[in-house]
Amino acid sequence: MSDTSISDVHAVKPAGNVSHGNSFADHPLVQLTLVRFREFIREPEALFWVFVFPLLLAAGLGIAFRNRPAEILQIAAVTPELAQSLRREKLLDVRQLDLPAAEESLRTGKVALIAEPGANGTVEYFYDDTNPEGRAAQLLADRAVQRAAGRVDPVSTRDQMLREPGSRYIDFLIPGLLGMNLMGSAMWSIGFAIVDARRKKLLKRLVASPMPRHFYLLSFLLSRILLLVVEVALLLGFGALLFHVPLRGSLLDLAIVCVLGSLSFCALGLLIASRAKTIEAASGLMNVVMMPMWIASGVFFSSQKFPDVMQPFIKALPLTAVIDALRANILQGANLAQIAPQIGIICFWLVVCFGLALKLFRWR
Repeated sequence: MSDTSISDVHAVKPAGNVSHGNSFADHPLVQLTLVRFREFIREPEALFWVFVFPLLLAAGLGIAFRNRPAEILQIAAVTPELAQSLRREKLLDVRQLDLPAAEESLRTGKVALIAEPGANGTVEYFYDDTNPEGRAAQLLADRAVQRAAGRVDPVSTRDQMLREPGSRYIDFLIPGLLGMNLMGSAMWSIGFAIVDARRKKLLKRLVASPMPRHFYLLSFLLSRILLLVVEVALLLGFGALLFHVPLRGSLLDLAIVCVLGSLSFCALGLLIASRAKTIEAASGLMNVVMMPMWIASGVFFSSQKFPDVMQPFIKALPLTAVIDALRANILQGANLAQIAPQIGIICFWLVVCFGLALKLFRWR
């Protein structure tokens, strides 16, 4: 038999009138949507990766990169006089060691810097300039030495400590994890389910039934939207309760971004699964598509760290647009008008991927 496109208008019709059921619960679309839920619930691995893993990741990274007081850096001083001068800096833990012991401590990472008197009253610093702790220790040690020698700062300064939710790493992380979860759950759930059904020849049987073909795809979209409520509420609620992550934007705007983002990734997953015949092929294609976005779209660190020449391509990725929109809404209180460029990119991917999937999709 020849391949059949999902956009073909013809369909196999049974003889006689076909009833779709006498109640709402018997409707084919309702039953297909329930099938999607049953398939999802019966897979413990899917439940773990969609609901539990993002929470564990948020908890682990939030604790590891929590806001802490300034770190005390350990350094070594070779002479008692130099050690006394350096101890005036409260952010330094100064050990007085002879030169061989100090060099051994530096090689093994026990100290970040060695301070030693040089010729003509100079002070020599030994440290690894590729180590951030070494660079910070050099600046602090030099400040302490200069002040001990009588340097007077010409401008007086005063520190005002400001610690506010929204500027921490966990505040940056939660929208990124939410976007990553929207992408992963949407693409994997649709891609794997369709390819598995094609592999088992279930699609071939469905296309021969009186079921309208668009009901099959609509069941995926409906189940995703319903599960989306749980995904978003669970992760945002976890962040708010455990880490006091703020939610400054409109809940309606947030819901619109999440729904559009999820539908866009559903369309991308449908496009990937439109021709794939094996789970291995679908898995490989999805990893090829998702891996660059995991790295470049700003899930765990800002996408601005990449070179300027890459920025137009990174900003055009759907995950980048979703995460930028989520961060703007959650952390800055941005409305839909302010995140219109990101919404436009999301809708572009939704329309293009869904349109291509309709043309390329094969039931057999």
